[in-house]
Amino acid sequence: MSSSEYELTDNYFTFQFQSVDETLGPDQRWSTWLDVERGSRGPEPRPNWVVTEQAAIDTELGVLKTGKEADVFLVERAVEAIGDNPAKSSLLAAKRYRTEEHRSFHRSTSYVEGRRTRNSRDSRAMAKKTSHGRSVAAGGWAYAEWEALNRLWKAGVPVPYPVQVDGTELLMEFIDDGEGGAAPRLAQVRPSKELLGVYFEQLRNGMRELARAGLAHGDLSPYNVLAQADRIVLIDLPQVVDIVGNPKGMDFLLRDCHNMATWFTNRGLDVDEQELFADLLTMVF
Repeated sequence: MSSSEYELTDNYFTFQFQSVDETLGPDQRWSTWLDVERGSRGPEPRPNWVVTEQAAIDTELGVLKTGKEADVFLVERAVEAIGDNPAKSSLLAAKRYRTEEHRSFHRSTSYVEGRRTRNSRDSRAMAKKTSHGRSVAAGGWAYAEWEALNRLWKAGVPVPYPVQVDGTELLMEFIDDGEGGAAPRLAQVRPSKELLGVYFEQLRNGMRELARAGLAHGDLSPYNVLAQADRIVLIDLPQVVDIVGNPKGMDFLLRDCHNMATWFTNRGLDVDEQELFADLLTMVF
């Protein structure tokens, strides 16, 4: 593969070619950014760290997390300097929902009440739990999280920036700890009383924006919140719940409030789950 650039000199174009190595390692692939349709790429304005060049290479660096429904990998997307264009790279979290023979969506039924599947054939296949139906379900969860991240990121909720979605793989911003590692989960940190208050205000504001959009996280806990220095980031959103459209929407919202109020109270910050619940309801109605 080669790249080229040209300049106009005395009314003639002079082309300069530069060779680009096409050899990829076993844990590498060409960037899939241009392989997906436009609606499957992150919302604008995009952060300047997002690598969109066609010559970029994705390199898998390791596993960040394994789960029942999906595994999360650390991926570097980078492009070498070409001509006057500087080298560019970014770290991404690649969430890959499991293949049908290895995954378990045992909690899915109550979360998806009120949702609709556009394709009737897919709906029937999912109901019958055929291989195709299970494949549709995995992709459906990936796209559900993709749509939630897009909507919430644009609304100002502290969530990772969604880079792209491709089938059962969701690429998003990697939330680091400032030292090259992954940011810890809220359950793993022991913040000072002052920082605890800062975290709670951010959490409440984030939950308010969710509620303003008519949504509840649905599975919010200290394990689904990352602590990045003095800010928090909400993660794991495939099961985001429509508070009004889902018959159990209020129950999910109250459970989110209970889980987070309990954690903060146990750390020394008195948080009343009923007051938090009532506050969020004012955002919904």
